[in-house]
Amino acid sequence: MGLLGNELAFACALTPQERESVMALGSRKHYAADAHLLTEGDRSSHVLIIIRGWVTVSVATDRGATRLILGLRGPGELLGEMAALDPHPRSATVRALGPTETQVISGDAFRRFLALHPRVSGLVIRQLTFRLRSADQERSALASLTVLQRLASRLTELSRAEPSGPYHPAVPGGATHTGTVVQLAQDELAATIGATREAVAKALKLLRTQHVVRTGNRMVEILDPELLALLADGHQE
Repeated sequence: MGLLGNELAFACALTPQERESVMALGSRKHYAADAHLLTEGDRSSHVLIIIRGWVTVSVATDRGATRLILGLRGPGELLGEMAALDPHPRSATVRALGPTETQVISGDAFRRFLALHPRVSGLVIRQLTFRLRSADQERSALASLTVLQRLASRLTELSRAEPSGPYHPAVPGGATHTGTVVQLAQDELAATIGATREAVAKALKLLRTQHVVRTGNRMVEILDPELLALLADGHQE
């Protein structure tokens, strides 16, 4: 399972000249926290490059209002490229986790740029391939792993992410923690692993009784990362 991905962000893979040329195609736009940058099913074709902030990429599920979070994207990431390259509607919704700044480029301008810059076109194809493989892995995990395994895997992934990422906040109020802290509410955790909030609450209770994690308000502290990783791999304790 992989929410953050391991590929170099699109803008970071560009040469300085390529980056300057791409950015010159569009204009800056700011979004407030919780704003939708892109909406699933919409027929717009522009692309976005994140300059500042983090966003979630999610899709609707067959459980009505429930959504499945497929990924987290941060500075330098390219968004919306699929709709720019084919005539189909947007395949996912992108929502700002906090104040977010992007460069907005029309689909037509982006396609013309790719036609003239085959190296950049190759970067986009590589990104699409990586994300499709990641989505396949997520679907496989949903079908084959228990809620406890998926939760342990997700917490392990987020705990190993860069400290500057979206879920590694400064500790508020002078509180001290002995382990890595992941700032997520239970319903948000549920959305990242395709489970109900109730199922995640039950799994977290089990992890607490085994002293693997400690939970608080929108917070999970990893106390035993080794045991958490073992549980993610399917080992029973």
